[in-house]
Amino acid sequence: MQNRFKFTTIFLFLLIFVAACSNNEQADQSSDKQEQTSESKEEQLTISAAASLKDAMDVIQHTYEEEHPEITLQFNFGGSGSLQQQISQGAPVDLFFSAAEDKFDLLVDEGMIAKEDGIDLLGNELVLVVPKENQSIKEFEDLVTETDKISIGTPETVPAGKYAKESLEKMDLWKDIESKVVYAKDVRQVLSYVETGNVEAGIVYKTDASVSNKVEIVASADPATHSPIIYPVGIIKDSKHYEAAKEFYEYLQSDEALKVFEEYGFTTK
Repeated sequence: MQNRFKFTTIFLFLLIFVAACSNNEQADQSSDKQEQTSESKEEQLTISAAASLKDAMDVIQHTYEEEHPEITLQFNFGGSGSLQQQISQGAPVDLFFSAAEDKFDLLVDEGMIAKEDGIDLLGNELVLVVPKENQSIKEFEDLVTETDKISIGTPETVPAGKYAKESLEKMDLWKDIESKVVYAKDVRQVLSYVETGNVEAGIVYKTDASVSNKVEIVASADPATHSPIIYPVGIIKDSKHYEAAKEFYEYLQSDEALKVFEEYGFTTK
């Protein structure tokens, strides 16, 4: 009887020991899986990009994250001038994709982007858009007689607005329409004002107009009337994820990425 009791006691002890080992192993496996999941999304890149790039970059983001599951891309879209100011003031950004050389060059001059880490990548066109039901505006000159309100981006912070003002001044129209101008924070807001009928016309990039089924392009600005529309992109020197940022920077220059930009109406260098 005593031997049987000892045997039972030993058997129960062994069962408890095996169960404990099994639980520890499962806990270790669970911990390993959590670590692997954490490692699979170990780097997040923040890209400040001109609002006009949004549709193309949405496609590129999806493709890139599928091909690089360890990377998460976070975009901050807006007017290039506002984005440049944020970066100058210390916003944690890894890459800057501007719609204007002058905003980009400010960061190069400040030493925040090394010259060798930047490139002029894309081009664009400036167009006059109206709501689809508007039949009275056919050319830029009609803005003087056929409108009460037109919209452009704020020239100081929105490159498209700067180009629009330059073009209107070159066409000798600015003085006649300046009082009608409704300024917007970026080209997408200009487009929205036109789509909703809050203004009779707006001046935006061709790429923005092309993604809307609520507006019609009625005229294109002569490139000779404004500064060249160039989109430079570069790596922020103090990026905490410099190598990952450089890899994405190089991907943006690949045939695969450039094809996406071309599909959305950008010209490539």
